[in-house]
Amino acid sequence: MIAFHQLREAILAVMHRPTNLAGGELSPDRCRMLLEAPHLASLIKEIKAEAERDRREPVPSLSFAIFQRFSATGNRKEFEKLYFERRGRLLALTLATVLEADNRRYTETLENLVWDICDEYAWALPAHLPDTMEGVVTSQVPIHQTVDLFAAETAHALAEMLYLVGDRLNPWVAYRVREEIEHRVFQPVFERSTSFGWLSWRNNWSAVCGGAVGMAALLLIDDRERLAGMQDRVGRAMDSFLSGYGEDGCCPEGVGYWNYGFGYFVYWAEMLYAYTGGSIDVLQGEKIRKIARFPGIVALSEHACINYSDCDATYQPHTGLFSRLCNRLHLAPPEMTSVPSFHADHCYRWPHQVRNVLWTDPGLLHAAVEEGNFYFPDTSWLISKRQTPQGLIAFSAKGGNNYEPHNHNDLGHFILHVGGETLLADLGGGEYTREYFGEARYRHLHNGSAGHSVPVVNGCEQAEGAAYSAVVKRCETSSDDVLFDLDLTRAYKPETGLQQFTRTFEWGCTVEDASGHLVLTDHFTFGDEVEPSERNVTEHFISYHKPVVHSGKATWTGRKGSVTLAFDAAGFAAEVEEIATKMHSGLPVTVYRLRLHAPQVPSEYRCRFVFTCRLNRR
Repeated sequence: MIAFHQLREAILAVMHRPTNLAGGELSPDRCRMLLEAPHLASLIKEIKAEAERDRREPVPSLSFAIFQRFSATGNRKEFEKLYFERRGRLLALTLATVLEADNRRYTETLENLVWDICDEYAWALPAHLPDTMEGVVTSQVPIHQTVDLFAAETAHALAEMLYLVGDRLNPWVAYRVREEIEHRVFQPVFERSTSFGWLSWRNNWSAVCGGAVGMAALLLIDDRERLAGMQDRVGRAMDSFLSGYGEDGCCPEGVGYWNYGFGYFVYWAEMLYAYTGGSIDVLQGEKIRKIARFPGIVALSEHACINYSDCDATYQPHTGLFSRLCNRLHLAPPEMTSVPSFHADHCYRWPHQVRNVLWTDPGLLHAAVEEGNFYFPDTSWLISKRQTPQGLIAFSAKGGNNYEPHNHNDLGHFILHVGGETLLADLGGGEYTREYFGEARYRHLHNGSAGHSVPVVNGCEQAEGAAYSAVVKRCETSSDDVLFDLDLTRAYKPETGLQQFTRTFEWGCTVEDASGHLVLTDHFTFGDEVEPSERNVTEHFISYHKPVVHSGKATWTGRKGSVTLAFDAAGFAAEVEEIATKMHSGLPVTVYRLRLHAPQVPSEYRCRFVFTCRLNRR
């Protein structure tokens, strides 16, 4: 990414740490402008309310009983809710202290909170620590020096808090923060002979952990020779992160993890750019531009998005991050209606909200959803979006392989979106528990192919692993039509008895009629080793809306439109299954799976499904 000699020369040339590293100068005049900015009014009101609540209510306790709950039950939520509430308090109290004229109002509360965070046994989450005593004893890293995503984020948050308000805190508090970050994070990351795995991982971890500890170092380390070596190691982690993207810029983990990983890459890159007076600029190149465009391409209407893998079905852009990307890289903004709520991110990630306050360009708000046909060849994602007089209609389908980051077994899966609602849906991530990331992962509805709009063949679902993959046979797009053919034979194990399985999508949208039409054709060829009585196909179609099924038709109806499926009623036995599950947030939800079963199919079997998407007239 950066030659070490260039990085070292640029850092050694800095005589004094710049005053704009946290996203910009925060003079009294600037703070007054931010307090009076209409686009920030709602957010700042929430920040003040949270800071006042924090003054009144005690800091939540992270007791041993809560700490060991994950090890005992596999449940992450109880500990994490309290842990992240502490980080939210740190964020609110710091921003209120910076912005308010009466900046001593929250000092004592902030000092006590920071002291409590420094008292935590580990900054890493229990889910990222050894979950047995044997694992603890044999770990190469002491528990309090385990640097996961959240230990790294805590180090950055505390470092930037000191950078912004350190002169208002008791010197004991400031000293302890520096001491804890040095011992818990800097020493294990930069001075151990055995490095953390995330330094070379090709997913969001390398960017988040690397970016957070890199920013903490830029904010705290005065020894510039040491700092240059630290930033060199962070730069190599960022190389690993970026290598996880193809040249097409698609994030296979989904836009939520794009926001996480690429967001921290941008925050670190911009702080390094500011620290070196612009001489080190890693936010360059065509691949970076394509990665930066990704959220706008997968965005749908009303904050919905294309959400393959463990990605939530809705995504509200962080307006500070996108304002900086649009202004620095000269990009068109994605749909951004407002600055996110203070509580939009339950983890209260520090740089998102601080940069939302400092970087948001109100002139970029209220942009329209980007429309057109988009294809990501490296990940085999196809997206087609059209804005009609009644609203947005969109179709997407995917190939890829079943060993992608935050993978689901979902080759050939597809999405239909009508006027703000995704009526044929991807379930996104389920509730994160120990089992969710364990051996039982693909028995979970959200992750296995039975939770996606793909067939079960001879009773067999798709298999997990890089060997189980889709082959794109054709991808043709015009202004109105899309043809997308996938060979899905290798999505299933050989014992399934498949010789060939192809899935063909023919999509078109008529803007004037506010309608879209999808013809889905599945073509199966079975080997002679499969007995005729054992050959069967069960097609699944997944939605959060309950379909009405009658006489060879199924209709999913939303607030602004509907999707109707026409199928061969004589060839399929239809059943609507109601399945209870939990979202990533832990909230319970009901999924509706339309199950179309075809028994004793011939050795060469073709089935055709016609979907009509239609928006209501206003």
